[in-house]
Amino acid sequence: MVNHINIEVEVEVKRDDSNLDESKLIRRNLISLFPSQQIGIVLSFYGIAGLFISSYLWCTIFWNVGSGYDRFDRKEGIVCIFRWGFPRKNRRIFLRFLMKDIQSIKIEVKEGIYARRVLYMEIRGQGAVPLTRTDENLTPREIEQKAAELAYFLRVPIEVF
Repeated sequence: MVNHINIEVEVEVKRDDSNLDESKLIRRNLISLFPSQQIGIVLSFYGIAGLFISSYLWCTIFWNVGSGYDRFDRKEGIVCIFRWGFPRKNRRIFLRFLMKDIQSIKIEVKEGIYARRVLYMEIRGQGAVPLTRTDENLTPREIEQKAAELAYFLRVPIEVF
């Protein structure tokens, strides 16, 4: 069984300084810095890190993190936004505000390899609250239609940024 592999590189350098010819031979062992046991430790570290990341992702799916609903009540003039968070004391995220505090509906569009289109509601004193999921891939027509319907219902302008 081979514990490590040696690769040697030979480089010959010639310099010409005042009619003096010198030649050097440089020998370096490139892979001896990483014997197989150290590579195994590094790969074990990456495997454990992968297990932690995958368990985090499976837990977010199992706990349904980020799901919820939006309720717009014109009679009472109240908007309620509910989302599930991670299990702890404040797992339920519940936002409630008046319709008259809504300033506008914003559409964020980023094109490219990872296109992103997100719908926000701008609220006076609280900033922008996202209404669509960031991983939800909506076409420009769908996001525009949702924004137009919501802006018409709330009687607020639409902004694109």
